[in-house]
Amino acid sequence: MTGAESLAVLVPAAWAAVVVAAAMRWRPAPQRVRALPVRGGAAAGDGRGTTGVPRPGRAGLRSAAGGLLEALGAWLLRLAHRPPAPATARRLGTAVAAAAVLVPVLPLASPVAALVAWALPGVWAGAVERRRVAALAADLPDVVDLLTLAVGAGLTVGLAVAHVARRGSGPLTVELRQVTEDVALGRRLADALDDLPARAGEAVRPLVGALVASERYGAPLVTSLERLADEVRRDRRRRAEEAARKVPVKLLFPLVACTLPAFGLLTVAPLIASAVRSLRV
Repeated sequence: MTGAESLAVLVPAAWAAVVVAAAMRWRPAPQRVRALPVRGGAAAGDGRGTTGVPRPGRAGLRSAAGGLLEALGAWLLRLAHRPPAPATARRLGTAVAAAAVLVPVLPLASPVAALVAWALPGVWAGAVERRRVAALAADLPDVVDLLTLAVGAGLTVGLAVAHVARRGSGPLTVELRQVTEDVALGRRLADALDDLPARAGEAVRPLVGALVASERYGAPLVTSLERLADEVRRDRRRRAEEAARKVPVKLLFPLVACTLPAFGLLTVAPLIASAVRSLRV
């Protein structure tokens, strides 16, 4: 039996084993268990039944597949005497699985599939991180305005941060809630604020600098926040204008890919067909 024939047998067998293992792991609870009364008050909408037994779902199957791929990658890394880091192991396992699936069908495309499977998680994670940082930067003007109002009303820096974190709903206020939780656990407010740019991006560093300077050295805060609010509003307006100028360029791709072929089929194709017909005659 050749290598391709062996893979043609092993890959379906491995896939069947994965399906059976996932079905056994996330199978529904028996009827006698579902009929038991609720204990502990399972919250509605948490993916559990009336007895708190987890229900099978896409997230569970996805995590099971990810765990198997990570185990495969960790095993390969241990064979190569490399430390089995979880992220690297999952990417390696995904690349090997993609190559193994395509080897019996398209052997020449399996290296390309492995490279794509290896690079895609990093590209996806980078795009998600850029969207998160952009959302935090977009929420910055509103947070600065709220802090300006709170400090102008006579609140201290700690009370103003806690008030905005409690009343706001944007992604930056979630990071401010983390700051208030750290302060509640005993950290100094200035030290907790110093960690904020590492989580929320460099766009919040001017705000953190103004808050820390006021907390540590008693620097006037209202004037700094008003100036910062004007700057971040102008920066947001500039980004909006930049995005609006990019729209015509982005519209060229669907225009060329969708409209131009249809226009060619309606105008040029009949002329070519009539010319070919006249040549045959």
